[in-house]
Amino acid sequence: MLTDLSIKNFAIIDRLHVNFGPGFNVLTGETGAGKSIIIDAVGLLLGDRARPDLIRTGEEEAVVEALFDLSALPELRQELVDGGFEGGDELLVKRVIARSGKNRIYLNGSLARLTQLQSLTARLVTIYGQHEHQSLQRTDTHLSLLDDFAVLGSEVDAYQRLYREVQEIEGRIAQLSAAERDRQQRLDLLSYQGQEIAAANLRPGEEEELTAERLLLQNAGRLSLATEEGYDVLYGAEEAVCGRLDAVASSLESLSTVAPLLGTLAETVRNALFSLEDVATQLRDYAARLFFDPERQGAVEGRLALLATLKRKYAPTVEEILALQERIDLELEDLSDMEATREAAGKKLAELRGRLLDCGGVISSRRREAGLRLGTAVAAELKDLAMPKALFQMHFFPLPEPGPQGLERGEFYLAPNPGEEPKPLAWIASGGELSRIMLALRRAAPDGESPPCLVFDEVDAGIGGIAATAVGEKLHKVAQELQVLCVTHLPQVAAYADSHYRVEKREEGGRTFTALSRLRGDERVLEMARMLGGAQITERTLDHARELIGLSGPG
Repeated sequence: MLTDLSIKNFAIIDRLHVNFGPGFNVLTGETGAGKSIIIDAVGLLLGDRARPDLIRTGEEEAVVEALFDLSALPELRQELVDGGFEGGDELLVKRVIARSGKNRIYLNGSLARLTQLQSLTARLVTIYGQHEHQSLQRTDTHLSLLDDFAVLGSEVDAYQRLYREVQEIEGRIAQLSAAERDRQQRLDLLSYQGQEIAAANLRPGEEEELTAERLLLQNAGRLSLATEEGYDVLYGAEEAVCGRLDAVASSLESLSTVAPLLGTLAETVRNALFSLEDVATQLRDYAARLFFDPERQGAVEGRLALLATLKRKYAPTVEEILALQERIDLELEDLSDMEATREAAGKKLAELRGRLLDCGGVISSRRREAGLRLGTAVAAELKDLAMPKALFQMHFFPLPEPGPQGLERGEFYLAPNPGEEPKPLAWIASGGELSRIMLALRRAAPDGESPPCLVFDEVDAGIGGIAATAVGEKLHKVAQELQVLCVTHLPQVAAYADSHYRVEKREEGGRTFTALSRLRGDERVLEMARMLGGAQITERTLDHARELIGLSGPG
């Protein structure tokens, strides 16, 4: 549920904050007051394009923030945590539009990508209105809407798993067919490459070991000289450091009874002497092990040169060359028994396609039956929405090959008036008609999956009287299950509101501002009277407004 919306420096809005409640929330106001701007701001939270011209004149950036209650959406809360965002029962979405082009998106205080925003908020809010990218105008969504109505989720999931398996097997067979055309040439190439790599007897880490050994061999002379000289200076030569330190220590020790400090210093010298003797021993042993072997150096250089050649030909590292060898071996196995491999893949494909067609056939049958029921139910709802003679149908178009959604393509068709041939809904329906059709679909298929917040803009376009009352009643019934936000000009619709907000445009200091306030008591009666009678508000229109509010139920 959308609980809070804050807008700053957006179009003619300076600063605006509103708390929305559960149920049916209605926004009313004079034409041009900024109601559609508020809907545009919500659209930004759903991932609509951020344009610099949306920023209020004289400002450098616009900010739209919304707070959603996720307490009833555990999967969405977990998805936030999995995405690296702070979890909890609330989601704070913030979108910043800058004239510099450095736009930013935040989810619970952390920077996010546009795709992450769209993925999350698309499951929280849906906007139905003339100026929005409505799902009804995308024919690829029509089958999904029907499948929700027919409760075909598990069947469609099973079909799509089979479809992906078929695609994989078909791709494998295509690879095998392509390989067959060049089979012998490919066999020769792979055999040569496999033999060359295998003959090298590569092992992981070998190059690093050889490089280290080559460095030692290249510097064997310097190492020998340094270690032998070090040993002589420390211990081996006459007047070596260790001998002289021993003499110093002995001299100090002999005077320790006279000056105790000298005994302490003698001990320090002895410790240094022992350490240097140990160093001298290690230098002597290391020098004894050093042996310059020109043949070994040549062998190391030759091996490294071979590795460099293989790396140039096949892959940047020894490990990747070994991985390539495994792939070569597998492909050689396939190519060596191509016919058996293709035959096995063909049998598997035939079996999968049979299952796919069976599964698709069941779905198609249930779709056609559900399409008839949905058409009848939507038409019945449209009768109360100023479309009394509308004909609503789902048309099916068989596909030449099974597709990702089934064996057919589906599209909603509409005949708004009697005597007309049904035509594609996306072609002929106006914004107001689309909003009413979505409302009818929501009423006809209340159990279909839906975001917890629905926004209706211009749902009342072109209607009035009894039809307007029916729209308000239906929206209020939908709002018993979901949160509904509705921009309307009709008092018959606004009368059903659980929460009523007025959008006003004001001028101060030569600038235009939009303000929004929640109406209660007499304020709501006055707004309803304005909607009923325009600028001239009389006791009669006030009484009519009170009557409408009383008849609708919510206050």
